[in-house]
Amino acid sequence: MAMVNGGELLIRALEHRGVREVFALSGGHLDPMFQACLDHDFRLIDTRHEQAAAHMADGFARTTGQPGVAIVTAGPGVTDAVTGVANAYMDCIPMICIGGRSPLRDEDKLPLQNLDQIAVMAPITKYARTIFHPDRIPEYVATAYRHAVSGRPGPVFLDIPIDVLNTPIEENDVPTFREVAPIGRPTADPVAIERTLEVLANAERPAIFAGGGAWFAGAGDELREFAELTRIPVLANAKARGLVSERTPLGYGGFNLVGSPAVQAAAGEPPDVILMLGARVGMYTGSSGERQELIPDDATLIQVDIEAEEIGRTRDVQIGLVGDVRETLRSLVAGARSHSFKDHERWIDALGAARAAARSVPEDVKTNEAPPVHQVRLTDEINEFLGGEAIVIADGGDTSGWMGGQAVVEGGGRWMSHGYLGCLGVGIPFGLAAKVAHPYRQVLTIIGDGSVGLNFAEFDTAARHDLPIVVVVNNDQGWGMVRHGQISKYGGDRTAGVELGATRYDLAAGGFGAHTEFVEEPSEIKPALERAFASGKPACINVLSDPTLSPRAYRAQQAGVEPPPQPPPAKAGDREVELPYYGRRRL
Repeated sequence: MAMVNGGELLIRALEHRGVREVFALSGGHLDPMFQACLDHDFRLIDTRHEQAAAHMADGFARTTGQPGVAIVTAGPGVTDAVTGVANAYMDCIPMICIGGRSPLRDEDKLPLQNLDQIAVMAPITKYARTIFHPDRIPEYVATAYRHAVSGRPGPVFLDIPIDVLNTPIEENDVPTFREVAPIGRPTADPVAIERTLEVLANAERPAIFAGGGAWFAGAGDELREFAELTRIPVLANAKARGLVSERTPLGYGGFNLVGSPAVQAAAGEPPDVILMLGARVGMYTGSSGERQELIPDDATLIQVDIEAEEIGRTRDVQIGLVGDVRETLRSLVAGARSHSFKDHERWIDALGAARAAARSVPEDVKTNEAPPVHQVRLTDEINEFLGGEAIVIADGGDTSGWMGGQAVVEGGGRWMSHGYLGCLGVGIPFGLAAKVAHPYRQVLTIIGDGSVGLNFAEFDTAARHDLPIVVVVNNDQGWGMVRHGQISKYGGDRTAGVELGATRYDLAAGGFGAHTEFVEEPSEIKPALERAFASGKPACINVLSDPTLSPRAYRAQQAGVEPPPQPPPAKAGDREVELPYYGRRRL
């Protein structure tokens, strides 16, 4: 009779879920799993930090819609992965994190790397369990997977003691769990569907806010069909951008466009009906006190969510539909065929004009060839260089703002950036995961020089695993978003802890085997991009950009509205500020 150990059973169970690649960092507690990966021809992408492995599992899910898998060693391996798991939890991303664990026989003997890992992970996962018996490994993997993908998606965690992984067992005694996902998904009540269609049919300025629930439900086709039937424009958060191409009259970027002064001036008023599809009321709708309110008090809010408890967070919802986004959209599409919808062309034209204005590059920026590089020039040239199939990741406070404003996203899973945790350092891991999932697509990460320090060593992972992503460092020599905030609040001579210097990140990346470019002048951007992609290697393009520019202030200026408050003018005798690379200047 054939004997198998726990490591073999684990990899078989993942294989039954369709997994073919895992993101990991080695450790003795993981050896049985790693050996089984070799036997099953799994692609094992070993990273330089467990945080990166968790971010890569998260990023894999964001770009494919399917759970990514991270395997980390016991103790500090698990605690290092916490940030990546928390990031997925805050954004409802399905991922599976598996942790090694000290032997059961050594419990309470103070063994190496012993920690109550379930207590650490339980608050930031949908499901967290220790597996105590090897014959139950397939059962627990199937259960964890079901939790990750069912209802509102999210991360799950399993830890497996090393003696459980090493224990041999007769394979015929182990049940398999091949069919674990339920067939069919819940859809909204028919009465609520009809009421929704009646409200939308009478709307003058309707908008759809699409969120991660639309992406992970696989609702792209249904969303496009419904938008075309009703002529309702679609805005999206970072997880859903591109589900309706942003090169069409019905596809737009972030939710904030509907609140722009240009839109409201052209349309006369803000939206009167908003249909939220798998999105939550919070910071990205301007409802957390941190941003402009984007849902007017007198607008009719229709919210579709698979969790009833989410509907009505922080504000009244006039129509709440509980159901899967794809199934609910199918019902809405079927019903829409028997309704007539008002002409929304003035509203669509207003959004289109505002989108074009926001993406336009002023002539003085477009033609100015003097250093330092203007960030709008940088991000516009990146957008123009890349094709519609490219995947773009934006990482960093100001950097994501600059790139988010210029990007044109043409398909789902082709844009990744920050979410509710506001976690920096995701850029390189997300880019590597995207390249694993889509090896024939261009993948570009643009990252701030603050963010790049968090997982910089993953250039080594990229080189070892032949993952030729291009990383553009927006090097404004500091923590730009915090710097601008301090200057605005306290004055130019009261910045603290925000300066980084004109570091040669390109030279450091070269030490890991990357192709490198150093860009100081705007005219060098496009040639550097061409050489980087042509190299066939992981690449680092280090661009010295203007440290004085803030995307928030720039957008306000372009829109002709009052910019954020600035510090009072410097008085005689005030000291100047020494900025790395650019020398002394008054800010």
